[in-house]
Amino acid sequence: MRIVLASTFTLLLGIVLTIIARSASHRVGLVASPRKDRWHSKPTPLLGGVAIYFAFLIGFFVFAQKTSSTYAILGAGTLLFITGLIDDAIHIKPYAKLVIQLIASAALVFFGLHLPWADYQWINDVLTIFWLVGITNAINLLDNMDGLAGGISLISSVFLAITFLINGQTSAAMLPVLLGGAVLGFLVFNFNPASIFMGDSGSMFLGFMLAGTSLLAETARFRSLTSILLTPVLILLIPIFDTCFVTIARKFSGRPISQGGRDHTSHRLVALGVSERRAVVMLYAFATICGVFALTVRWLETTVVLVLVPLFALLVLFLGLYLGKVRVYGEGEQPEGIRIINALADFSYKRRVFEVLLDVTLIALAYYGAFVLRWDGKLPDEQWRIFLKTLPLVIIVQIVFFLVGGVYKGLWRYVGITDLLTIARAVIAGAVMSSVVIFVMYWFRGPSRAVALLDLLLLLVFVSVSRLSFFWLKALITSGVNTNPKATPVLIYGAGDGGELLIREILNNPDHRYAPIGFIDDDDRKAGKKIHGYRIFESNDVPHLIRAYGISEVLISSFKVPEARLDSLRRMGVGLKKMSIRIE
Repeated sequence: MRIVLASTFTLLLGIVLTIIARSASHRVGLVASPRKDRWHSKPTPLLGGVAIYFAFLIGFFVFAQKTSSTYAILGAGTLLFITGLIDDAIHIKPYAKLVIQLIASAALVFFGLHLPWADYQWINDVLTIFWLVGITNAINLLDNMDGLAGGISLISSVFLAITFLINGQTSAAMLPVLLGGAVLGFLVFNFNPASIFMGDSGSMFLGFMLAGTSLLAETARFRSLTSILLTPVLILLIPIFDTCFVTIARKFSGRPISQGGRDHTSHRLVALGVSERRAVVMLYAFATICGVFALTVRWLETTVVLVLVPLFALLVLFLGLYLGKVRVYGEGEQPEGIRIINALADFSYKRRVFEVLLDVTLIALAYYGAFVLRWDGKLPDEQWRIFLKTLPLVIIVQIVFFLVGGVYKGLWRYVGITDLLTIARAVIAGAVMSSVVIFVMYWFRGPSRAVALLDLLLLLVFVSVSRLSFFWLKALITSGVNTNPKATPVLIYGAGDGGELLIREILNNPDHRYAPIGFIDDDDRKAGKKIHGYRIFESNDVPHLIRAYGISEVLISSFKVPEARLDSLRRMGVGLKKMSIRIE
């Protein structure tokens, strides 16, 4: 009950203080002016961080338990809040901010707060300082779109609070609860379209408080060492991912990391045709998934975690590779050296070296996962020895059959049924051959037949999903999105093979500048069904669709449309264009 009261208190206080801060920003002239490397298009107040800080500060003295650790976190966070406020007003050199961040981080280590990731204290101290500075700057870099940094901080606060409550640390849970309430009060005015920004004072304070608060977790309540290592990382994975992504991109493009730009994860989603609000909500959803995953791994055996976490990491890798190819700058705006990034993305996407390395990883994960499933997450010592001894053999045999079977001859962008069948044949042949060799090695005593079958099924799923990953990511991100706002809305006449070919060409080639609304077909039995997610309408629906969507053109995909039907469409005031495939 006290936690609910505390969060409500800072929420209401955050709303009131944000209104005051917004008014004060205009009076003192502390506003963010539009710039080429920024996303907003009008002057916006910058004192949102002040509202967040004081809402949390008042809530802290009213509700939180005062200990040396909580005072240390608040004191160091206050130092970074003041630093950020000065930077908002007069701008501080990046190296000066870094020095202050190091001082604040070292202060927490001095008061005994550190990550329990290593057996040596000095290593933990160094890792803790790196963690605090890294997360502080990660949230600062994430503050690049309306509501993004605030929303991700809110979600992280919620999952940190849940982690503490599960641990039985009610007093420690009060800090993220108070922080989450203050951020939510600010987010009311910061969500798209934002009327106030948090500024560096807010982003640096939030980042440091989240990183510092995570150090309070009692590791004795975690089931395994992997849970201790992964829980804070997964909860804060979105800012970590975005920071790593931007750092790599800017390093290869020859741009300073501290320099602003429109090359963040959120900007790339918008470049794919997603609205700003939807891009932010998608990142909220991903952050929530990461938080749920963080809570899940703490209850799992290490053997299970060692399967799930690499698979999740591969998902994040595929997302990064997919977004890395998205062009976020217009003609003449592309930073010098950006071609290097595209070259790396092309290398990762097309070159066989990457595919082989990926498949080696998937083969190992599938084989290990088969043992974990067969023995319910608790491998007997004998089975663990069998796994270690036979893993190199399984990898070699499977890779050989992948090479011989033609798995590496296809292009991921155009994966189809034929490619999946090729993968299936290679996986089955490799699994059968490796199983035969292993059983003969052990004279059919020791290795499990169930492991062989599970390995085959898991590897088939893993490799197939990896080849379809870019296709699914594109469908997930751009589903229902018109990637070109100037595209002409059209209907496609003919819901057969020609219509499927035509809409696939339109979706894969935005240069056509068409926005398909759906299909029409003379066969009313097809009405209500979908092709590539686009509905097939009845012929009688055409006049309504023309009026509702402003359709001016109908694309004819079939050569068998009666001329009378074409004349009927012309009388409705739409232009007709016929698909043509020419071989000369």
